[in-house]
Amino acid sequence: MSFTLAIVGRPNVGKSTLFNRLVGKRLALVDDQPGVTRDLREGAARLGDLRFTVIDTAGLEDATDDSLEGRMRRLTERAVDMADLCLFIIDARTGITPTDQIFAEILRRRAKHVILAANKAEGRAGEEGALEAYSLGLGEPLRLSAEHGEGLGDLLSVLMPLAKEFEEQAEETAPEIDITLTEEEAEEGVAELRWPTPEKPMQIAVVGRPNAGKSTLINKLLGEDRLLTGPEAGITRDAISLSLDWDGLPVRIWDTAGMRKKARVQDKVEKLSVADGLRAVKFAEVVVVLLDAAIPFEQQDLRIADLAEREGRAVVVAVNKWDIEDDKQAKLRDLREAFERLLPQLRGAPLVTVSAKTGRGLDRLRDAIERAYAVWNTRVPTAALNRWLTGMIEAHPPPAPQGRRIKLRYMTQAKTRPPGFVVMCSHPDKMPASYTRYLVNGLRESFDMPGTPIRLFLRGQGDRNPYKGKREKNAGALKKHLGKKKG
Repeated sequence: MSFTLAIVGRPNVGKSTLFNRLVGKRLALVDDQPGVTRDLREGAARLGDLRFTVIDTAGLEDATDDSLEGRMRRLTERAVDMADLCLFIIDARTGITPTDQIFAEILRRRAKHVILAANKAEGRAGEEGALEAYSLGLGEPLRLSAEHGEGLGDLLSVLMPLAKEFEEQAEETAPEIDITLTEEEAEEGVAELRWPTPEKPMQIAVVGRPNAGKSTLINKLLGEDRLLTGPEAGITRDAISLSLDWDGLPVRIWDTAGMRKKARVQDKVEKLSVADGLRAVKFAEVVVVLLDAAIPFEQQDLRIADLAEREGRAVVVAVNKWDIEDDKQAKLRDLREAFERLLPQLRGAPLVTVSAKTGRGLDRLRDAIERAYAVWNTRVPTAALNRWLTGMIEAHPPPAPQGRRIKLRYMTQAKTRPPGFVVMCSHPDKMPASYTRYLVNGLRESFDMPGTPIRLFLRGQGDRNPYKGKREKNAGALKKHLGKKKG
């Protein structure tokens, strides 16, 4: 039986550092400045033989209004309500603050189980703060050093008995499974249950400029305010991944930080956030480039879409805030024209209008993602490819640089995700880019692969002949050997 542990505390007490230590990866952004974490981030934690889910939360602040800090606090309180255990962390070097005392009282009322931990307690500097933590009335504090991994054995000894309690409760409340066999199954001696194997979820990354509505879109899909949203640009900092069933389609969707022009990114945390978002693009299978309908296809939008194409991901372009558009037909016509003109490398990719606020168009977005994913996995038979190649050569023969005709001999598909093709030819280094584009565009149209990145590799005969040049090499070696012998 797995349980859920929420790490809570003031800003900059080391929650994200401990989270990264427990999951064994650098998933959460860590920096010296307070307030780096804003959203809830879940991870699969491992401590000794114990496996559980850990939640990294935003720093608790004494704000209850509708400000950014107030919204962050409400999100953290929600994590406290849904978690089985809360690990309340204080900074042993700073000591107990009035804010710690306020939140200790809140946790006593709201949390099911609270474990108190004094982080940064290594050395003499943290001794006084660790002793002072007794005044919070939450029991004996654990002395930890998330940065150096000290005190994790004590945390394990506290968690083990609680984990056994959760396991016993789960066994008491688990429904009995009625195993009833048909006569045919009984005669065949069926002696085991065959559970359906869960389908691997599709990896989707939602990217775009700040304030395009990425977090609002994912919250609408989830049906709950799981991610922090608001009118301020650049709220999201971490690339947060969430699993959900999207009308029967299992997906793991990544919410990423808004990406501004590189020259405008000066803050260290924003640089880390953008780098985190770029990693999410590399892990994704489908990238949804979310645009603002009021200012679509800005230079940064084009750079983001081009990045997804260069990484070889299936791309879907979604135009958000469509509910506030007045002349939708004219706007859609302008969008399609701009898309064809500004992103020719993604010609034919899906362009979908949505409203993250109202949920309109999300069914069309789901269908477009599923279609883009299917195209991204397309495999074309070799026989069909070579028949197509013959027709393309007859319609438009390759050029003859310096009077020597380039001969295209054979073609096959080497990979999918994205589709990659290899053409065996003479003089591949002399093939102009215009003819390569002619072949790529022909592949898109003939085999119904709109929008997806297509990789075309040209190889000469020598690229696959391991014996090329060996005769001359052997002859030279023999001549050298005979010359030495004669001398």
